[in-house]
Amino acid sequence: MESGTHYYYYLEKIPKDICQKIIDLGKDKWEPGPTLNGKFKNRKSEVYWTTEQWLYDLIWPYMLMANEHSGWNYDIVSSESLQIAKYDKKGYYNWHADGLGSHKETFNEPDNNFLHGNVRKLSMSLVLNSDFEGGNFELFGWDGELPKLSQGSIIFFPSFLMHRVTPVKQGTRYSLISWFLGPPFK
Repeated sequence: MESGTHYYYYLEKIPKDICQKIIDLGKDKWEPGPTLNGKFKNRKSEVYWTTEQWLYDLIWPYMLMANEHSGWNYDIVSSESLQIAKYDKKGYYNWHADGLGSHKETFNEPDNNFLHGNVRKLSMSLVLNSDFEGGNFELFGWDGELPKLSQGSIIFFPSFLMHRVTPVKQGTRYSLISWFLGPPFK
């Protein structure tokens, strides 16, 4: 486990067979990745959504350690559905933030206790394979500072940070994405 200024990562923590099991969840179930407001094409990828409990059990302890050891100490109470992302050759995701943690972004879903009243506070990306070129994860303003994230590596960062996935040059890039939620920042 390592920490940067505004991120926390673990290199090659998740075994290859588990990474492959996660990739296989999306097999033949991929749908186009959502775009900004459904209009602005800020990404080229496919996704599969899952709520398999074993995945939450896998990543939750890493989030707890990252949240504590980084010094963020955010009040985290739940996670959204997990997204498995697939980026084929020329796939990308332009600069974006996952959330600001403000009251304006509070989930209004009274029938869902995990979401209702909460906002995105921490984001996570778990790299599921290494047999691709390009497709680098980048945080805005930290050029060259981030480690090379290979298969089984996990990075956590505050959801308000701008980040992207650069275009894939060869192969297919897979990742597991999660957003951890809590009450809005005060």
